[in-house]
Amino acid sequence: MRKKKPQLATLDEVTITKGPDYAEIEYKDESIMGVHLSIGPEVTEMSEEQILELHNDVIRGTAELIRNNPYVATEVPLGSPQIEYSEWGNQWVLRGNVLRCVVSDGGPDGEPTVWVDDRELSWEEFGRTITTYAGWGMRIEFTPEDDIHRRPKLKVEEPKAPEPLDEEDENQSR
Repeated sequence: MRKKKPQLATLDEVTITKGPDYAEIEYKDESIMGVHLSIGPEVTEMSEEQILELHNDVIRGTAELIRNNPYVATEVPLGSPQIEYSEWGNQWVLRGNVLRCVVSDGGPDGEPTVWVDDRELSWEEFGRTITTYAGWGMRIEFTPEDDIHRRPKLKVEEPKAPEPLDEEDENQSR
């Protein structure tokens, strides 16, 4: 199970362990990820209450930063490469935050491949490419191949169950 992000806490909700220049804050609720808070040597003189207040200040500050700086995704213009090879990371990386691509089944044994611009990435290469965004959310909108440069119209509803095949349709599909 993927753990939830750290949140504001009270002393009865966490366990705090001091290191020489840091504090580990573990939530008693195991569904919330812990925090390694780098503080400096003064951590040894701080009370648990002071450490927790510092932790909560970081959570509040992060929330305020997000509120005051709404995320705007950057899409690379048509005709410009969307990915580039990173020698340092030994993998393909995205140049923007939006990726226009086409899914194929051209890999070994029908394994998926993904075409970005004119480059076919194996499923493994594509996976490594998107891991540069580990910790982020991802939204996938499937569109016809000729329209990948446009956002599709969107409606929110429960998908309809497929109609059952009648006997004649079933015989034709065989």
